[in-house]
Amino acid sequence: MTSATARVRSAALAAGVVGALALTACGGSGGDDASSSAPSASTAPSGNAASPPVTGASAGIQGSWIAGAGGKIVALVVSGKQAGIFQTGGTMCNGTAGAENGAQVFHLNCSGGAKDRTTGRVDSVDGTTLKVTWSGKVGQETYTKAEGGKLPSGLPTVPAR
Repeated sequence: MTSATARVRSAALAAGVVGALALTACGGSGGDDASSSAPSASTAPSGNAASPPVTGASAGIQGSWIAGAGGKIVALVVSGKQAGIFQTGGTMCNGTAGAENGAQVFHLNCSGGAKDRTTGRVDSVDGTTLKVTWSGKVGQETYTKAEGGKLPSGLPTVPAR
């Protein structure tokens, strides 16, 4: 395969990820997340009064984040208390993002029973970089903020086959 063909495939892959991000960002009622009637971990009754409730994710982790892992693109999208991961190759996860015991955490359920990114804890976040440690074999993963539906620079390209 020529490098031009690899670039075309990389561009098509990137366009697919951007499309998924745009669809995810447009979903929902458009209203305040607190008024949503959909149940979430943060609204579920707690049987243990000592456990603090999960609250909404901080403004710092809101938005679309992209990482490269093993030649694949991983998109993490956070909107209010909702979070989703989309990985090239088909893995999709969805669930919640919020504060728990003083930390920002993700609790996700993934397609096909994947367990690599089901529980994650935010290690650090700034305007452009988000570091999350996942309880699965992925470990720590570093994401770059995707602004305005555009992919950040420096992502891995799809290897030629």
